[in-house]
Amino acid sequence: MSGNGTAAAAALARIQTDSVVAMLKALYPGLQFEIVAMSTTGDKILDTALSKIGEKSLFTKELEHALEKNEVDLVVHSLKDLPTVLPPGFTIGAICKRENPYDAVVFHPKFVGKTLETLPEKSVVGTSSLRRAAQLQRKFPHLEFRSIRGNLNTRLRKLDELQEFSGALGVEVRAKDQDMLDLVGVLHDPETLLRCIAERAFLRHLEGGCSVPVAVHTAMKDGQLYLTGGVWSLDGSDSMQETMQATIHITAQHEDGPEDDPQLVGITARNIPREAQLAAENLGISLASLLLNKGAKNILDVARQLNDAH
Repeated sequence: MSGNGTAAAAALARIQTDSVVAMLKALYPGLQFEIVAMSTTGDKILDTALSKIGEKSLFTKELEHALEKNEVDLVVHSLKDLPTVLPPGFTIGAICKRENPYDAVVFHPKFVGKTLETLPEKSVVGTSSLRRAAQLQRKFPHLEFRSIRGNLNTRLRKLDELQEFSGALGVEVRAKDQDMLDLVGVLHDPETLLRCIAERAFLRHLEGGCSVPVAVHTAMKDGQLYLTGGVWSLDGSDSMQETMQATIHITAQHEDGPEDDPQLVGITARNIPREAQLAAENLGISLASLLLNKGAKNILDVARQLNDAH
């Protein structure tokens, strides 16, 4: 059989792609998979905060073009980088199980043993995410949060070389040795930091994006899906947060019926009952509507205006 090409960008993307290819090989041992490395707009513009670039699909557009031209057969993305509405003819065919969903902070060596709470007054913490900056500014008003771009290795180098940063935020830092483990703190508590949005129905209905601080937390317990969503002003001084739940029934086996639309909010999940997918989608829409009805739009509009003005 002809081989499949998988497009990817940057070191972390290569790690993710290698992991996906390994899973595919286990399922389809007779196939050969060629990995095609690609650079995206987001990879090339490293001197500007993501929220300031003002272009959609920063980390996906070039890969989408390759897929459209049949230069590759599938692409591997971080779900948070995907636009809320996919281009026509595209679908999310698989979502891999997350290893560690928590955000992490790496401290400068001179602050080993510290936490965000115990860092000195006016300490500067680097992050490229408005979501992280707004929430943590509210939680830790004694700190300052400034933009820092680049992949994990670049951020660690900046943290080490540039004396302005006391710490840098990112997603699940994989420490290579015991010395580095002493410098890493993981933010487990959703009351401290809600996660980046992959709840597509919620984000689409709320009209959020990387230019505004929006975040969610989800949990599944005893057949109940709990969804917490929030919006913040850029400095974290104004915020709104709500939680809703829905009953989700997952049967052991499911086959699409003749009337089933195989795609929902851009995702094709043939092994999950349509009823369960619709319940999850409606939960996201209902939570977004609740926040909007309570005034979230005003917070988001002001955040966008301020972000565009600076």
